[in-house]
Amino acid sequence: MQIKPQTVEAVLFFNDAGICKEMLYPEFEALLDGMVSMPEFADQQMRVAYVLVSSRLQIRAAVFFYLDFNEDGSADDGWNIPLRSLAERTGRGPDLGAGPIRLACRSQCPVSWHQMHLWDPELSPERNHLFMLRDRIRRNQLGLLVEEDLPPVVSPEHLQVVAEETWYAKDAAKARRDEKLEQEQRFKAAQLIKQQRLRITNLERQREIELSKLREIAARQQARLEEENAQLRRELLEQEQTITRLRAELAAQVEDFQSKREEMSRQLRELEHNSRVEAEAALAQFDRETKIQVAAAVAEYQEQISIRDVELAYRNDLDHQLQEEIEELRKQCQTLTENSGERVLRRLAELGVQFVAYHPGAGHLTVAPQDLARYQQDPQGYAAAKCGVSDEQYRQWVQHYQQPSCVVALPSGERCDMPLDKVDSPNRFVIGVSNCCARHRSQDRLRTGS
Repeated sequence: MQIKPQTVEAVLFFNDAGICKEMLYPEFEALLDGMVSMPEFADQQMRVAYVLVSSRLQIRAAVFFYLDFNEDGSADDGWNIPLRSLAERTGRGPDLGAGPIRLACRSQCPVSWHQMHLWDPELSPERNHLFMLRDRIRRNQLGLLVEEDLPPVVSPEHLQVVAEETWYAKDAAKARRDEKLEQEQRFKAAQLIKQQRLRITNLERQREIELSKLREIAARQQARLEEENAQLRRELLEQEQTITRLRAELAAQVEDFQSKREEMSRQLRELEHNSRVEAEAALAQFDRETKIQVAAAVAEYQEQISIRDVELAYRNDLDHQLQEEIEELRKQCQTLTENSGERVLRRLAELGVQFVAYHPGAGHLTVAPQDLARYQQDPQGYAAAKCGVSDEQYRQWVQHYQQPSCVVALPSGERCDMPLDKVDSPNRFVIGVSNCCARHRSQDRLRTGS
């Protein structure tokens, strides 16, 4: 039983770089039915090739057609090209390894009304779409089942032995082989000529398309140049008319200016004569009036100055008298204040009143009435004297007593504030020792020693 070789249908998409996508025909039918979409081809017209592939990955037929995609990536629902019918009814094409294929394209279409929906593949050595199809199918990225090319097995009962009288008929067999070889060569030459004619037809069609485009571009450029030339001519005519009008206006203005210039010269000469006399009279009158006004202003200012001098002298005398009275009153007030304070203090002392003040380190100090004035001027110095230390030592001891911590300033500007033992008596307080921590105290001693 002979098994009929199976043929697989595939569809491949082309872009400027070559083949960009491939699929089996059932997937292509699902795309046409709207079941799937291809967003990468949205709003584009793609070049597509329908191919029939044998079980040995050899192309038997090819149809090159266009397919439009909508904005959402779905195929145009109005597309309807009988790909299988075109592949069966079309003429022969080049040999891609398994004999001449059946090729349907724009230049070779069996149905004339489908010709506008087909496109011609490029067959140049640098870019051959048929070779691209052949190489892509051989890669078998679609996963087609491949039939192994094994030699046919002949059973012994089918073997036949040639008669002995035909063993020496080699010359006749050689002649038949030569004739068969010649027929194959003629067939291959005919296929090559047909392929070249197809390529020449494609090149002529491309040349005609490019020539028509160039003619359209030349026609548009010529129309644009003619329009620009007409526009320039119109502008030139307008400029010539404007220049003529301006020249006429300029001549009229020059004539008018000349007449006005002569009239102005005559009036200027008359004005110079009349103004000279009037200017001399006005100058004399102005000098007289100026002298009278200056004399009146000088007399008025002198009178005001003498009045201000009298007022200033009177004010100075009054200020001197008031200053003397203020000084006298100040002395009297000071005398009354001193006498009344001493009298009050003396009376309080006679009554047994004592003045006691508390200071850290000195305790409660009894201030004698005669020492109240000195105490009021410097209470801290009074307490330091009672403790037998200097004012500075007493001041720093009070700070240490209130906050016993290190007072040395760190490089960052902050205070060390290391807690210290409180020194209760100002006599035992040593500046730089009692108010410093051990680390800063040693540093201070090192600096003192150096």
